[in-house]
Amino acid sequence: MLQTFNEKNRDLLVNINGGLVHRDKAGISPFDAGVQGGDAVWEGLRLYDGRIFKLREHLVRLTHSAKALAFDAIPSHDELVAQIKKTLEANNMRDGVHIRLTLTRGVKVTSGMDPRLNQSGPTLIVLAEHKPPVYDSAVGEKGLSLATSSIRRFGPDQMDPKIHHCNLIQSIMAKIEANAAGADDAVMLDQRGFVAETNATHVFVVTGGVVETSRCVACPEGVTRATILELCARHGIPHAERDISMAEVYRADECFTTGTMGELAWVGRVDGRVIGDGSIGAVTSSLRELFGELTRREGERLVG
Repeated sequence: MLQTFNEKNRDLLVNINGGLVHRDKAGISPFDAGVQGGDAVWEGLRLYDGRIFKLREHLVRLTHSAKALAFDAIPSHDELVAQIKKTLEANNMRDGVHIRLTLTRGVKVTSGMDPRLNQSGPTLIVLAEHKPPVYDSAVGEKGLSLATSSIRRFGPDQMDPKIHHCNLIQSIMAKIEANAAGADDAVMLDQRGFVAETNATHVFVVTGGVVETSRCVACPEGVTRATILELCARHGIPHAERDISMAEVYRADECFTTGTMGELAWVGRVDGRVIGDGSIGAVTSSLRELFGELTRREGERLVG
């Protein structure tokens, strides 16, 4: 599964600290903390018909992550919304758009790890692209294929997953393994051997009509994950958050992943095992429809 270049994105304008720059000329300083150490936080947002779904929830998570990393200055939610809106309007965007919002600790006075070298405030990058949900071309009739990675997710005693930071080396290494295995993505386990998430999304299983997902021990507090659990509660679908082993994944009736980039995508195979009867399940189908209805009617309008 590899996304190809979208010609609509050839002349994108990227927003860096409020300035709009052509994608080919956009850049940040080599002294920026994001470049030097991945010292940054980020959020992925999705634009549906002029509205961003769960915008405030994403901005809250960005702010919480920046606070946990002791950023000296954090833009207000109103400032962030204004810069997102500015970027969308400049690119004439309304629908089918993914936004990557990145906040770094900013530019250092000299190269080094110490946050005290950052004395000019944070760097804000708003990158909006015309991009369909990442798994659209991969799901088809067979669903996603996942392979278990040897790379383990950190727990809160090592690197708290509640910090949505930009150091994605764990995920990249797991993705390399998935690519080598011919799978769409990798299942990542926590330090105890239970399912954490994939390299990019949260994992759900359905067994006996009960929707289950991992506790947020070694995975972030996913916004789409929380939305699915809310939909289950609202529509009387039994659900639970608990430790899940790989054997329980293999024998599940259904499996799906959730994320802003991938929305809700059903899984057909895990480590070569066919999940359920090898077709999208009834509960997964129902939740996909409910999620689609939600994104069509809810969200904060930023462009007309």
